[in-house]
Amino acid sequence: MRPANKVSISAVIITFNEASNIARCLQSLAGIADEIVVVDSYSTDNTPQICRSFANVRFIQQAFEGYIEQKNYANTQATYPYILSLDADEALSEPLRQSILEVKNNWQHDGYYLNRLNNYCGKWIRHGTWYPDRKLRLWNSQKGTWGGTNPHDRFFLEKNTTTATLKGDLLHYTVHSIQQHIGQINKFSTIRAEGMFTKGKKSGVYHLYCKPVIGFIWSYFLKLGFLDGYYGFVISLNSAYSVFLRYAKLKELWKNNTPA
Repeated sequence: MRPANKVSISAVIITFNEASNIARCLQSLAGIADEIVVVDSYSTDNTPQICRSFANVRFIQQAFEGYIEQKNYANTQATYPYILSLDADEALSEPLRQSILEVKNNWQHDGYYLNRLNNYCGKWIRHGTWYPDRKLRLWNSQKGTWGGTNPHDRFFLEKNTTTATLKGDLLHYTVHSIQQHIGQINKFSTIRAEGMFTKGKKSGVYHLYCKPVIGFIWSYFLKLGFLDGYYGFVISLNSAYSVFLRYAKLKELWKNNTPA
């Protein structure tokens, strides 16, 4: 007889040209997910072939309209309401796999947070604002929805819901080179600025001059980013730069879209 609190889990992943990452992600879900739903934005590399080589993957292609929109669509394709949401460049560590199995056999809360451990240029970052990079990734999808400002999406649970944090790390293979990181900062700061612009937000002296400096001090000194050595410094500096760039682009959008 099935225990009252035992649930089935749908793992949901969105992809675009993730051939270098997706197999590792899918392999880490073995024995955890009762189904895996991959919603792909028409990848031009081998992502579709790799996904289709896994027997328990349901592969769907959908035009990309935004991270929030894509993830909300992906949730609607899941068979089970209990969803484990991963990015293609993430994988479950063995301790986290065991924690999820325990939850799967005895579901107690509406959502569960995972501690994400980021790999930067081959080094695991264990300090600063990058760890524990806590993310709500396992939840009852009937109790919330994706929201936020692209590309920084997050899942919002309804009021009066309960959450817990699982043991183990979600391994995030995020940046392979500093050049790649700079490219990501440029891309995502543009998306973020455009999202803020559509919501009527503006940038001022504090956002452009003070917030980046405060962010660096917080990350590198107060959150002990210096303990991660050279890359701890690079991450803290680039994070401050990303804040400045976001608000500089927002200021430019207002300048170019305000009648003279």
